[in-house]
Amino acid sequence: MTLRPASLFATLITGLLATTAMATQATAQKFGTAEIEAATFTGTDLPAGQSALTAKVQVLLDRSGTSPGVIDGFKGGMSESAIRAFERRAGLPVDGVLDAAVWDLLLPYATQPITTDYTITHADAEGLVASIPADYAEKAQMATLGYTSVAEKLGERFHMDEKFIAFLNPGIALTPGATIKVAAPASPIKAQVTRIIIDKTTRRVAGYDAAGTMVVDYPATVGSDATPSPAGNHRVVTIALDPNYTYNPKVNFRQGSNDKVLTIPPGPNGPVGNVWIDLSKPTYGIHGTPTPSQLFVNQSNGCVRLTNWDARELANMVKPGVTTVEFLEPGVTIADVTGGTPAMLPASTTATTTAATITETATSAPAAVTATTLPAAAIREDTTEPDTPAGAPASVSDDALSEALSNALSDGTIPQTATGTAGQ
Repeated sequence: MTLRPASLFATLITGLLATTAMATQATAQKFGTAEIEAATFTGTDLPAGQSALTAKVQVLLDRSGTSPGVIDGFKGGMSESAIRAFERRAGLPVDGVLDAAVWDLLLPYATQPITTDYTITHADAEGLVASIPADYAEKAQMATLGYTSVAEKLGERFHMDEKFIAFLNPGIALTPGATIKVAAPASPIKAQVTRIIIDKTTRRVAGYDAAGTMVVDYPATVGSDATPSPAGNHRVVTIALDPNYTYNPKVNFRQGSNDKVLTIPPGPNGPVGNVWIDLSKPTYGIHGTPTPSQLFVNQSNGCVRLTNWDARELANMVKPGVTTVEFLEPGVTIADVTGGTPAMLPASTTATTTAATITETATSAPAAVTATTLPAAAIREDTTEPDTPAGAPASVSDDALSEALSNALSDGTIPQTATGTAGQ
């Protein structure tokens, strides 16, 4: 039977209403930090949608050094990817499913509370900008591409999606003096990474120490078929914390009507986030992103994007001139080149929670790290990456409901906070 346009429209509307009803029912299942603390493995995989158990597992994965990206309580592509990476590190069968073996190995990271109270300070509300313009000429007029809200700033500090902060703190305005509930991820891992492997197939970035032990494993955005990430082996050359960025239409893509060289100021919402790890392959690097929840949604122009907090942690562990960076060819995975041998750090090494004291400053870098601010001309090519939609990694089967709900929650769910004016 061939549907006429009117019938097709009616069918689409019916489907949309059904999806909306499912979303409403799923989002109506509220939970708080008490439920997160009490959540436990019940013999089956993570539930679809948003759940206390998924939030708890995400925090435990974060503490293990296997980053789930943003902590948001949703079972989605990045959560499954992190479980797969954790299984690979532990030498377990890799299927991305929460089972008894995975749960038992996560429990050593649960010795401290999964969530904590945090009292917002005046410093948290300082240095905000009203908005981040899309146009690069307007960006260049700003003093900094800073956070646009207290929610965004705290989200990066506690590795959380801004909307999840609002979800756990309904009706609470994020203003100085307010005490809120937040996740308690691990403090930045202190180790020296001598080898980085970038897996284009699973979109994971793994760091190893000199003994061959995997120290960290992060989700990443990599290049597309049209603008691929490089191949082969390279080295870390320089580290730039809070870098600016030079837009040059002669060597970059052309953005809008901008045909002149522009210097884009630094900030967490800058084109490369707040970290740039420069590679020996000219114009390529590993860097942060202003949109951490979109790592598996977008593709890059060849560079490797991490969340700002993962990029900062990695920058504090690599050593210029020493750390090697290996880009695997599509179809070749980390397990293929490492043999899938267990490479877990002891829980005692990584499970110390940071609670409200987490800091992300250049002064926290080990002495072996050379942290500099590169001149604008040094960061200019193939680093500002227009978002290109991408499917999930081949090894990850998306939970369509979870992804839809995560993207569907409106920014209106975030409590309004006072912001400063945009830099001039």
